[in-house]
Amino acid sequence: MHILLLDNFDSFTYNLLDYLQQAGVTVTVRRNNVSVEELKKQHFDGIVLSPGPGTPSQAGCLMQAIAEYHQEVPMLGVCLGHQAIGQFFGANVVRATRPMHGKVSEIRCAADDPLFTDLPRQFIVTRYHSLTLSGLPPELVPLAYTNDEHRELMALRHRTQPLYGVQFHPEALLTTQGLALLRNWVNYCIIAKDARVASADPMLSVI
Repeated sequence: MHILLLDNFDSFTYNLLDYLQQAGVTVTVRRNNVSVEELKKQHFDGIVLSPGPGTPSQAGCLMQAIAEYHQEVPMLGVCLGHQAIGQFFGANVVRATRPMHGKVSEIRCAADDPLFTDLPRQFIVTRYHSLTLSGLPPELVPLAYTNDEHRELMALRHRTQPLYGVQFHPEALLTTQGLALLRNWVNYCIIAKDARVASADPMLSVI
C-alpha cells in the first residue's frame, strides 16, 4: 500500500507519517507547493490531506489534488484537509464560535461506519482549529459531533466516493483512538484497492 501524505506545511505532518507507518503502509510525503502533474507521476492507493494554516484555498495544490483524485483514490482529510473536502463539495468554511487550539473534546461517532470499526462510540480527541464547516451538502454525511451542547461537526464522509474528513487530530498524543482510526482507514484503502483490481479484471471477480 502506497499512501501520499500531502503536507500543508504543518508541524503535525510527521506525527501522521509515524502513525501511518505504524499502520504498515509505505508513505510518500509531498508539500503542497508541488504540482498535481508532478504527483501524477506516482501511483497512490490512498491520500492523506494534512492539517495546516490558513484556508483550503490558500493551501497550494490542495484543492487541485482533491479535484484530480476524489472519484477514485481514497482520501482522509485532517483538520484543514477535512475543511478542504467540505469546501470542494460546497460546504462553507466559517470561523468557529470557539477557537480550539490544543484543547480536547469528547466526540460521539457513528457506530456502523468503517472508519470507527471496533472503536468506542465516544472518545477523546485533540483539536487545533479556528475554522469549521457549516452547511453540508446532501452528498456529505456527518459521522461525528462533539458530545456536548455545541454539537460541532468532527467527522464526515462522502456518500458515494471514497472520501473521509476529520476535524480533529488523530495523530495528537491526547487523541485516545487516533492510531486505531488510522488503521481503520488503511484497511478501508486496502478493501477499495482490492475492489478496483477485481473490477478491472473480470476473471478475478469470479474466482
